[in-house]
This record gives sequence, C-alpha cells and structure tokens, in this order.
Amino acid sequence: MPGSTLGELFRVTNFGESHGPAIGCVIDGCTPGLALSEADIQPELDRRRPGTSRHVTQRNEADAVEILSGVYEGRTTGTPIALLIRNTDQRSKDYGNLLDTFRPGHADYTYWRKFGHRDPRGGGRSSARLTAPTVAAGAVAKKWLKERHGVSFAGWMSQLGEIAIPFVDEAEIPNNPFFAPNAAVVPQLEAYMDALRKAGDSCGARIEVRARGVPAGLGEPLYDRLDADIAYAMMGLNAVKGVEIGAGFGCVTQRGSEHGDELTPEGFASNHAGGVLGGISTGQDLVVSIAIKPTSSIRTPRRSVDRAGAPTTVETHGRHDPCVGIRATPIAEALLALVVMDHVLRQRAQNADVSLPVPPIPGG
Repeated sequence: MPGSTLGELFRVTNFGESHGPAIGCVIDGCTPGLALSEADIQPELDRRRPGTSRHVTQRNEADAVEILSGVYEGRTTGTPIALLIRNTDQRSKDYGNLLDTFRPGHADYTYWRKFGHRDPRGGGRSSARLTAPTVAAGAVAKKWLKERHGVSFAGWMSQLGEIAIPFVDEAEIPNNPFFAPNAAVVPQLEAYMDALRKAGDSCGARIEVRARGVPAGLGEPLYDRLDADIAYAMMGLNAVKGVEIGAGFGCVTQRGSEHGDELTPEGFASNHAGGVLGGISTGQDLVVSIAIKPTSSIRTPRRSVDRAGAPTTVETHGRHDPCVGIRATPIAEALLALVVMDHVLRQRAQNADVSLPVPPIPGG
C-alpha cells in the first residue's frame, strides 16, 4: 500500500488494522551490532498504551511487542527487523452501524471513495492504533541515536483545548497522564476532561517535542530539508492539522532583528529557527510543535449520509479518546527520532569523509 513507509535509509513500513489480528512494522536499514531486545522497546509502548487512565480510551491492550527478525543473540544483524504487536481487545460489534454510513471528520468517507471498500471496525487502517508500531520503531532509533551521538528526545503537552499549560518542570512530565510539565495545572486538566467525556464531546491539543544533542549538518538543500521531512512525518500522525518549527507562525510578528539567531563565540544567542537553517541542522535543539484536532469519534449525534447519499444521523459508540492528543507525546517523539535517524545515516553515507576543525561555536 503506498504511503505506509517512512524514511530513505532507515525505512519503516507499517502494517495492520485496528481490529485485525495484529499490527506491526518492518525496519529496514538499522545498522548491525546494536544491542536490542523487547525490553528496549516496551517502555516506549507503555507510555502510549491505551487504558492507562480514565481520560483515554478504555480499550485494554497490553501492546506487548515481539521481535520476529533482524536480531540474533541480542544484537541487530543489519537485516530487516520485524516488530509485531497483537490486538487482543477488539470490540468490532461497536462499529456494525458504520458499514453503510460515515462518521463526520473521520476517514470513513475518503477511504470509501479511494478504495471502494473499507474496514469500518475501529477505523481500520486509519485508526490511531497504527501509531503503536511507529512508537516501537522510534524506540529503536532513539536507542541508536543515544548510544552513537548522545541525542535525546523530550515531549510534552503545552495546551489542552482552551487550557494553556505553562512549562514549569520537565521532571513532572511522566508523573501525570497528560504529559504535562506542570503539576499545578493537572487537576484543572482532569476536571476539563471529565466534563468533556460527560458531554460526549472532544477537544484538541498542542504538543511540543525537542531533540537535543543533534549533530550539525543533517538535512539536504531544497526538497529533502530536515525541517521539511520533520513536517512531513508529523503530518502523517493521525489528527495533526498543523506543524511549527521553532517560532513557527509566531515569526509573522517578529522583526528580522529579533528572529535571526545571532552567532557568538559562546553559541547561538537564540533559537527562533528551531535548530534548522537552510534545511540543515545547526547543532541546536530541534524544536517542533504540533496541533491536534478534536477527536472525530464522539457520542454526540452528527449529521451524515449513507452510501446512497441519503441523510442520516451518526452516533459513534465504542471506546475512544476524548482527546487523542493526550497519548500523542510519545508518538511525536518517535516520529522525530525516525527522521533524525534517517538523516544521520544519510549524512554518514554521503559526507562521512568531510573533515572540519572543531566547531567555532558550542553546539554547532
């Protein structure tokens, strides 16, 4: 199926459906010799896993990953790595009323128009469940990048619906179900979500993600720019409707004297560019922000049509996230890791012989 593979040298092909027997991915291009086991991948999947709080879908999936190939005696062999995650808690009967109609805001209608036939169970191929293999592949990329280049990733929720979440302490992110870097705002977020679920409605979110320790020089001119590939990958995440790099749309109101990141012997004076200039990494943090739309699957009755074009009303049953952004942080981190990993390998393939003196500024 076109559109199921991300990356050039580190290629990840995603497969499966929400209510099929299993989902998974094949990673092609991982270098040999990396120590790898399920234990390296499972913690990242547990961060994304459903059913972890009352604020997300109550579908109870263990998301236990199995490595089927590409690893021998605990180390990668350089051959394709197949990762499998079995679906164990499907409730397909919840979607029996959707075979002949379409949920507003969902991919039901467009999949039918494109393929002429679709799997309505849990959204089938368009389900956010298909982000689990992405997170699994991202765990592999994260480990390699950390060991070889010291690159690390961090993400958090910076807004839930109308509620802005001021950044206070990164250490708070794993301590609450919202990935919020602010303990004081968590009770407000919980009350907001409880009211939203009771009303049968949904909301959107904003997620921030950073890559730290990224080598300078990653990316290509023009069409394979690092920031372009980051935006491309992030827009491939379900429900994402906007991507910002660095200052993003905020640069519209900035002056050139403010936005241009000055260089000093001590380093860059600012990072409005988000760690990318001319499509190539500067060595600063990669700074990315994504906007996630409200969940389309809601209990509130909505107008629609059936396959004959006759008007109807749709009420979506089943177990859904009132805000898909709540579990999006580890997915956004994984996508950023996959892009960085691919560009590190591409840089190594083309420019491994490039030799420069010590960078004139720290982090460059």
